[in-house]
Amino acid sequence: MAPLAGKVAVVTGASRGIGKGIALTLAEQGACVYVTARTVDSGTSPLPGTLGETVALCAERGATSGGKAIGVAMDLKDDDAIAALFAQVQAEQGRLDLLVNSAMAIPDAMTQRTGFWEKPLSEWEVWDTGMRAAFIAAHHAAKIMVPQGSGLIVAMSGYVGVTYTYDVIFGTTKAATDRMARDMAVELKPHGVASLSLWQGFTFTERATENLKKVEGMAATLNSAAGSSPEFPGRVIAALAADPGIMAKSGGSFINAELAAEYGVTDIDGRTIPSLRETRGSPIYMPV
Repeated sequence: MAPLAGKVAVVTGASRGIGKGIALTLAEQGACVYVTARTVDSGTSPLPGTLGETVALCAERGATSGGKAIGVAMDLKDDDAIAALFAQVQAEQGRLDLLVNSAMAIPDAMTQRTGFWEKPLSEWEVWDTGMRAAFIAAHHAAKIMVPQGSGLIVAMSGYVGVTYTYDVIFGTTKAATDRMARDMAVELKPHGVASLSLWQGFTFTERATENLKKVEGMAATLNSAAGSSPEFPGRVIAALAADPGIMAKSGGSFINAELAAEYGVTDIDGRTIPSLRETRGSPIYMPV
């Protein structure tokens, strides 16, 4: 039987990037994955990838394991749409085992080498999608998970939570993400539901690949050997979702590369991804 057979997951921001990589991996390992995205039609985004393409690829990857994806087009700044998503999951599946809050807007201003006072205030969208929407999604997920007495809520974060990267809003959002995951764990612990944040290093997503070409100095400072595919975090999350002792990790912030070593996970090309703890910083929060 596939490791995640019978599991139901929600992954936000899955038309491309890390969200897409996570969705593909979960489907490959047998999960029924609800994937959300704003991009429905090709050509409406400067980057490749649509919701339908992710759903189709998940069907291919899950062909032998029974995994699949159900696409839900939505804008994470629409609170009612988030509520409707989880109502749909409850109605169609009757349970929810995993929520991965992966979506976050990445406006062009975020990677510009200018001061925060020189950037448009609209950049606050990073917080609205990466933090506020993640809280609302977790709110609705917990309403399903708590009564069933199980579940895992994963927040995607990174070294940026403790080390300056790109700009103020980005760092503020990720630092808050870690704290939110930790405090949720405190309140969820009596109910058997786990919450944690994962630190993903540089990932060769569609956006990151473009940034390497366009952002001044980025390629020169990047340790490309430490970069991973978008599916690497999905492999770590799949291992977490299958771990019967997951509550022992609830409340902590974990470096994906270190969890991968613990679970025996490699990237899709067989590489072992190194931890950047010594050069980029250490997580603050430990399990509760």
